[in-house]
Amino acid sequence: MGWKLVLVDSHCHLNYEGLSNQIPALLARAKAAGVSHMLCICSRLSEFDEILAVTEVHDTVFCSVGIHPHDVEKEPETDVETLVHLACHPKTVGIGETGLDFYYDNSPRKAQERNFRIHIRAARATGLPVIIHTRDADDRTIGILREEAGDGLFPGLIHCFTAGKTVADCAVDLGLYISLSGIITFKNAEAILDTVKTVPLERILVETDSPFLAPIPHRGKANEPSYVIHTAKKAAEIFGISFDDLATTTTDNFFRLFTKAAR
Repeated sequence: MGWKLVLVDSHCHLNYEGLSNQIPALLARAKAAGVSHMLCICSRLSEFDEILAVTEVHDTVFCSVGIHPHDVEKEPETDVETLVHLACHPKTVGIGETGLDFYYDNSPRKAQERNFRIHIRAARATGLPVIIHTRDADDRTIGILREEAGDGLFPGLIHCFTAGKTVADCAVDLGLYISLSGIITFKNAEAILDTVKTVPLERILVETDSPFLAPIPHRGKANEPSYVIHTAKKAAEIFGISFDDLATTTTDNFFRLFTKAAR
């Protein structure tokens, strides 16, 4: 391929249908594409054990622990102590994903907010980054982040960034990171790109969110970690740097944020 194995897919769901039955092949394709590591995200505590099992078999895969806002009503209510306990495993390097989704409203908003705060507090207690999903909830996301930061800062990132500039500014102000998905390759992403350009490069990560949101030229297909190279190439174009520099920088950013992850 002509470049070093330096890219990291900072957000994927290897346990989801369409990916879970071909993990060795996915990892081989990722390595061939220049993707050295990936973070498999937990969205339901009921699935944590199966996600953790993937990381125990594959050295280059890490995981998180958490409950997605869509699933707050479907999962038993958690607490800080439970998340902290589950995060003790050596391969668990993040808390979440969590956050607010007022677009689909699959769970009551108050329940989403309560769940979000619990995850933030677990991130503060463990020092592990909180992985934040936010959609159509900019004001409340900013409000909760700032309120919780008043009790002490915590590491984290806004994943699959599609929010407005106020969210990006808040994230940067609080020391959080921004992760870019295949959405930045879409033709209707101009507003997102305008905001992304204002974020310091040292706060940028790249991800697939696979099996969702496959980037161009794979849009319409199931996404997979190897496709993160297309997001990285677009990000390099946005920031006006070489692909190699973008890949190296975002990988360094990943390991600086996810301090428990070993290269």
